[in-house]
Amino acid sequence: MERWPWPSGGAWLLVAARALLQLLRSDLRLGRPLLAALALLAALDWLCQRLLPPAALAVLAAAGWIALSRLARPQRLPVATRAVLITGCDSGFGKETAKKLDSMGFTVLATVLELNSPGAIELRTCCSPRLRLLQLDLTKPGDISRVLEFTKAHTTSTGLWGLVNNAGHNEVVADAELSPVATFRSCMEVNFFGALELTKGLLPLLRSSRGRIVTVGSPAGDMPYPCLGAYGTSKAAVALLMDTFSCELLPWGVKVSIIQPGCFKTESVRNVGQWEKRKQLLLANLPQELLQAYGKDYIEHLHGQFLRSLRLAMSDLSPVVDAITDALLAARPRRRYYPGQGLGLMYFIHYYLPEGLRRRFLQAFFISHCLPRALQPGQPGATPPQDAAQDPNLSLGPSPAVAR
Repeated sequence: MERWPWPSGGAWLLVAARALLQLLRSDLRLGRPLLAALALLAALDWLCQRLLPPAALAVLAAAGWIALSRLARPQRLPVATRAVLITGCDSGFGKETAKKLDSMGFTVLATVLELNSPGAIELRTCCSPRLRLLQLDLTKPGDISRVLEFTKAHTTSTGLWGLVNNAGHNEVVADAELSPVATFRSCMEVNFFGALELTKGLLPLLRSSRGRIVTVGSPAGDMPYPCLGAYGTSKAAVALLMDTFSCELLPWGVKVSIIQPGCFKTESVRNVGQWEKRKQLLLANLPQELLQAYGKDYIEHLHGQFLRSLRLAMSDLSPVVDAITDALLAARPRRRYYPGQGLGLMYFIHYYLPEGLRRRFLQAFFISHCLPRALQPGQPGATPPQDAAQDPNLSLGPSPAVAR
C-alpha cells in the first residue's frame, strides 16, 4: 500500500514559520489561547527534532521564544503625561474608566450630564486633582463647542492622547413600529451625531499626538436584537463611522477601536423604576390603532421579558474598563473588543447558523415575543402567520410571569 510522503525539513520550517507569524499577529492573552499556542509549539518541536537539522531547530526555537514572550507580556505604552477625554462619566463604564485611568496617572477630562450628579460627586471625591469634570450634553452644540475649547486650551503642553466615546442613550424597549420616530432621532443624536461632532472637533489634536479613538458600541448594532431597533441602528451607524475613521486616519497614525460589551449591570440597567416609567410613557402616547392591534398585554410581556434578561447581566464592569484601557495603551490595539460572557457564542451563531436559528437564539437570550392581540385566536379576522405556528419560542399569549 502506497504511503503518503512526509514533507521535507524545509517544508516543515515554512509551516512552523507561518504558524509563528500568525501567533505574532494575533491578540492572544494568558489563558486558553496561550495554552493552545504552547501545545502547537510543542508539537512543532517534536516534529522539528526528527526532521530538521540543528541549525534550523535553533532558529525555530528562538522564533518561538520571541512569539511566546510577546504573547505573555503584551507591549504597553507608558502613561507618562497622556491626557484622555471620556464622555458619559456620570455612571457605569465611563465613571469606572475615569477612576482607573486617573489612578494610573492619566490626565482625565471626564464629561458628565450634571456637575452635581452622584457620579460626578464620587469622581470629585475619590480622584486626584488631575481629573477635570466637564458638563456635556451631546445633543447641545453649545456644550460640545465649550468642551472642545476647554480641551484645546488645557492640553497644549501634554497633547490629547485619547478620546473615549462612551456616552450612550436608549429610552424605549419595544418593536420598531411601536417606538416613536422621536426615539430613533434621540438615539441618533447622542449615539451617532454627538460622537461624530465631538470626534471631528478633536481630530486635529488626535492627529498631532498620533493618538487613539475608543468608542463603546453594542452587539445590538451587529445583530437584530428584538425591541432595540432605535438603539441598535444608532450603534450600527457609529460602528460603521468608526471603521471609516480607522481607514482614513491610518496614514496619520491614529488607531481606532470599538468596544462591543455584553450585558453588564450599570446604573441605568439596574434602575427598574426608570424602565417602568418609560413603559408607561410609551403606553400613554401610543396611537389607539396600534394599541388595539398589539394590546397592552403585548407591551407588558415585552417589558417583563426585558427585565428578566437584565437579571443575567454581569455586575463586574472591569472587563469593559480593561478593554478600554488596552485600546488606549496597547502598542497594537485591536479593532474590536468583546468583553462579556457568551459573546463568542452569540457572534458564532449570528454569522454561521441559518437565519431561523439566529432569530430563535436572540429571542431565547433576550426577548421572546408573544402574538399581538389582533393575531391571537378568537379575535375578529385573526390569521396567525405561518412562521408563528412553526416557531416554538413565540408564545400565543402574554407570559404568565408578567405582573398585570
